Amino acid sequence: MKKLFLLFTAMLLSISSYAFTAQTIEGVNLYFSVISESDSTGTVRVERLDKTQSIGNSITIPSTVSYNGKIYSVTSIGDYAFSYGSGLTSIEIPSSVTTIGKGAFSGCSGLTSIEIPGSVMSIGERAFFDCSGLTSVTISGSVTSIGDYAFYQCSGLTSLEILNGVTSIGNSAFSGCSGLTSVTISGSVTSIGNYAFSYCSGLTSIEIPSSVTSIGDYAFRGCYGLTSVTIPSSVTNIGNSTFTGCSSLTSVTIPSSVTSIGSYAFSGCNGLTSIEIPNSVTSIGNYAFAHCSGLTSIEIPSSVTSIGNGAFEDCSGLTSVTIPNSLTSIGNDVFSDCI
Repeated sequence: MKKLFLLFTAMLLSISSYAFTAQTIEGVNLYFSVISESDSTGTVRVERLDKTQSIGNSITIPSTVSYNGKIYSVTSIGDYAFSYGSGLTSIEIPSSVTTIGKGAFSGCSGLTSIEIPGSVMSIGERAFFDCSGLTSVTISGSVTSIGDYAFYQCSGLTSLEILNGVTSIGNSAFSGCSGLTSVTISGSVTSIGNYAFSYCSGLTSIEIPSSVTSIGDYAFRGCYGLTSVTIPSSVTNIGNSTFTGCSSLTSVTIPSSVTSIGSYAFSGCNGLTSIEIPNSVTSIGNYAFAHCSGLTSIEIPSSVTSIGNGAFEDCSGLTSVTIPNSLTSIGNDVFSDCI
């Protein structure tokens, strides 16, 4: 009997999760759920779009909606609320919204631009996943975090401005944005996640601000068009495969704050002709510079004690190598096929 009562209660909660529907100015029905309420006011979340109706090309999300004599402020866009609204080209988000949920606009391939208002503080994971029609995005200074895969495979995106306020860029946040040529990262960002800008093949340069202390593994992997990068002195570690396959990279500045270079960090960067490893580096990971066929000389500083397997494998252009006496560990095939 107790189990039956609990099940009945759960069903009631599920039914009440969509408290009511209301229309946009375009006459489109949206489902809302109540977050909080008092005698005459409250806050609600947009839960989903009614896809059984004719939607049209544009939607203006209202800042307030009324129900049963109460005025509710729209403060949140729920998980997958507008996902795969393929006919949508324009969505207006009101300044009352503070959070954009997981997958909220994922798969809206017709969406060409989006203005994220200054009220929004967080963008959920996969929020704009595969919005291939998006061409430009400005992320306001009120946003503090960009979720994992937030703009994954937005291949039409050509420019990106992350304003001051954002502190973290999630894993794969802009991965596969192959049309991206310009990125401005504000000085408030402290961490760039794994795969954050991987396979942004149109990106030619990026300035990493001095506020960044952590660059994730694979962060710029496959950015084939990247020609130069300056790593700020706030960074202490270059992760695994961070710049793997950046074949156009001709210039890299590694600061003296860096103590380790991860496995495959610059593997396949065959445009590099020289690289200065600072005297702060103590370890060079497996295959860190493998297949960098353009490298002609390398000087390993006396601070280095460990070089991993195949670290300079297939660097076929190498003619000069300086190895220090400080080495206590050297891997297999470090200079294999360097002939």
